Amino acid sequence: MELWIFASLIAATLQTVRFMLQKVLSRTQLSTAGATFSRFCYSAPFLWLAVVLYFVNSGTAFPALSFWFWIYASLGGISQILATVCVVALFKSRNFAVGITFKKTEVIQAVLVGIILLGEGVSLEGFGAILIGLLGVLLLSDQSGVSDAATHRFLNRATGLGLMSGFLFAISAVSYRGATLEVAMPSAMTTAMVTLLWVVTLQMVSMGIWICLREPGQLAAVWKARKTAVWIGLTSMGGSFGWFTAFSLQNAAYVKALGQVELLLSMAAGYFFFREKLTVREFAGVGFLALSIVVLVLVT
Repeated sequence: MELWIFASLIAATLQTVRFMLQKVLSRTQLSTAGATFSRFCYSAPFLWLAVVLYFVNSGTAFPALSFWFWIYASLGGISQILATVCVVALFKSRNFAVGITFKKTEVIQAVLVGIILLGEGVSLEGFGAILIGLLGVLLLSDQSGVSDAATHRFLNRATGLGLMSGFLFAISAVSYRGATLEVAMPSAMTTAMVTLLWVVTLQMVSMGIWICLREPGQLAAVWKARKTAVWIGLTSMGGSFGWFTAFSLQNAAYVKALGQVELLLSMAAGYFFFREKLTVREFAGVGFLALSIVVLVLVT
């Protein structure tokens, strides 16, 4: 098994666990912003410790980082913060599996982001896969019990949050790929470690400033929730390390496409841990979206 495949599978698994923990905290102890901040503040210290120990013990020189590294890393870091806020907020609107499925539109949207940021185009077959995915998104967003008006059935808060999270995650994935390519290190794992260090530090500082200004009470709440939040930080660090390792070796679209195994994991989590069930329509939506991703992988 190639390293990027193994890293992607590990990352998807840890990310599912992290979102489960964030959902629990956002329901009981923390606000949306507080649950988002917890992943950064409880992962940054461990990451700094790991990086310092590695460079001290290995005697490896820290690499020079280019201007474009900072551009890509900053764009990816801020986009990921906003995307995570959207996902945590989405959990309060729809159930766990559907929320993750909305987020996974990042794979489809990454094709469009790739055209803008990296100049990567799509084939006619790839465009067909995007249309299949669009059908799945419409099925998932159709809250037919809300209103008969089309604008209320499809243009609702859950749809907006889901699509926006996918778009922002697509931007972050492509940006992280660009950032790792700017780091001159002997291995993919050390490249991922250096990139992740600066991204998480940026996210912790910027999100911390936001919390202090807008929700200062959440700082104490995040500390009180540390017994659970520390695991959010650790799973976040492990998952991100897996994604960054894969990004340094493979195109972001392929990495995120393989990460669709998270769909199955999230459905299992929703059923076994949160006692949630999907309707027939939602199952159909998940099926169409998963089909579009499989087609996209085959034709890309």
